[in-house]
Amino acid sequence: MDEFEIIRRLFVPDTRSASVIVGVGDDGAVLRPQPGTDIVTVVDTMVAGVHFPAALPAEDVGYRAVVVNLSDIAAMGGKPRWMTLALTMDHSRSDWLDGFAAGLMSAAAEYGVELVGGDTTRGQEIVVSVQITGEIATERVMTRSGAYPGDGIYVTGTIGDAALGLKRLLSRQEDVPHPNGDDFLLRRFARPAARVQVGQEIASVATAAIDLSDGLFADTEKLLSAGGVGGTIEVNDIPLSDAYRAATAASEKWHYALSGGDDYELCFAAPQSAFEGVLEVAGVPVTRIGTVTDERRLTCTRNGKEFPYQDSGYRHFNEP
Repeated sequence: MDEFEIIRRLFVPDTRSASVIVGVGDDGAVLRPQPGTDIVTVVDTMVAGVHFPAALPAEDVGYRAVVVNLSDIAAMGGKPRWMTLALTMDHSRSDWLDGFAAGLMSAAAEYGVELVGGDTTRGQEIVVSVQITGEIATERVMTRSGAYPGDGIYVTGTIGDAALGLKRLLSRQEDVPHPNGDDFLLRRFARPAARVQVGQEIASVATAAIDLSDGLFADTEKLLSAGGVGGTIEVNDIPLSDAYRAATAASEKWHYALSGGDDYELCFAAPQSAFEGVLEVAGVPVTRIGTVTDERRLTCTRNGKEFPYQDSGYRHFNEP
């Protein structure tokens, strides 16, 4: 298949909503947002061997490419509407493309996003770039800045699962279980959840938010730094899944929770009074793990005592 046949067969939707005036097949998309909303747009690139191992099934590559962007929309309190895709491949195997398109379209359907354009090219390796555009009620956007001393620091879901799932995946290059199987940790890496509904519901009370892609400690530090504040994390309060606890030795219990990336949960700051007694939002568990301070640095405690820890998270071009 050439690039035009690939687009026609796999990426042209059967129908489109009234918000898409011009969609796939033209030089650009023409979109119509709802009155009273602002536009929020995000883009993420995934490179084979950097953001996902070669052993990851194509269907999961497509699914993740959508969700990692949706997570950014969620962190800003937006509603995702439309996406574009730029796909570079080192081959045009129909089986890989079929799986990739199935995963991409599955995630799009699950979260109500329409594919409205893109590009396909041939290159030396697989590179997937997805851009998602969404809407947000005017003047209701959440940003990383805004946390105030005394706010609580909260996270959704459980933390550290995806990093353990990736570790497990890398150790099973020749025998990769299907993500819909019974391996919880592997599913958490292969099929992360975007907390879009949570983001929309907390937008009216959260003072700052970020999605957890590079690790809890590093991303919390980014959120606090953006607001010119600091904070503490009580490590005993970090929510860990039963699967995580069973898979980690005592010596590494906090390592993946604090430094492991790819969870795509939300971390946010909010007045403690707004979440007093709140155990979940939109059906997703929410846990307070710390407090915003005015010390302009992030520290960890364990049982209230200092727990020395430092991690800058994954950074491209940061040579070892």
